[in-house]
Amino acid sequence: MFESFLFSVGRSFYAITELNKKIGAFFIFQARLFPLLFSRPFRGSLFIKQLETIGANSLLVVVMTAVFTGMVMSIQLYGAFHQFGAESMMGYAIFLAIGRELGPVFTALMLISRAASAMAAELGTMRVTEQIDAIEALSVNSRAYLLTPRILATIVAAPILIAAFDLVANVGAYLLAVELGVNENAYMRTIVSFARLSDFLQGCVKGLVFGYLISAIAAYVGFNASGGAKGVGLATTQAVVSASVALFLANYFLSSLFLALDW
Repeated sequence: MFESFLFSVGRSFYAITELNKKIGAFFIFQARLFPLLFSRPFRGSLFIKQLETIGANSLLVVVMTAVFTGMVMSIQLYGAFHQFGAESMMGYAIFLAIGRELGPVFTALMLISRAASAMAAELGTMRVTEQIDAIEALSVNSRAYLLTPRILATIVAAPILIAAFDLVANVGAYLLAVELGVNENAYMRTIVSFARLSDFLQGCVKGLVFGYLISAIAAYVGFNASGGAKGVGLATTQAVVSASVALFLANYFLSSLFLALDW
């Protein structure tokens, strides 16, 4: 019994130590990478290519997610608000929920599932096939060449996609609410009367943070992949899981910060 207890304690301590080492390595990697985002040369063609891959090619899945999210919000809130005869307040409630939380979080999740996973897989493949080593052998900074265009493109694309999500989701919610019998003028009046610009801007600010966070994690995991094809698969899975967990943690802290600032 005592040996089993010591074994469990040792295993737990080892796991915690390994986790701390990985977190420390990630922050050291980011500390070296972050200054490169603002250094020359700015590789505009690579940035535009990544902006198309990460942003434009993700627009369809974001729009489809937004349409059904808005419609589901209308269905669920109509059932609740109808009990109190307050269907007209649905407009502001949906606008608030989408603008501050659902828009940035759902958009970031779509970026993780589509763009971040592909980023980790592509970089991991380049690592295990020694393409990154070949780039470095040519005296080219592989981090500046491969990672910064992807991270900058994600930072720019995320708020734009969030704005598109907010627009489409609110339109879908409005159309279904009217179809359910909610007065369209009363629905819009509550948004005009109670909505603030910060309800929309909070989501965009979150998008900037989420864009950097998920792309930085995917870049780190993919850039440090090893172990051949199996290692690339594990790196992709690790990137998706780690970015998703980090997303929800960051969302909590950002929401708490905005609440403390009364913004």
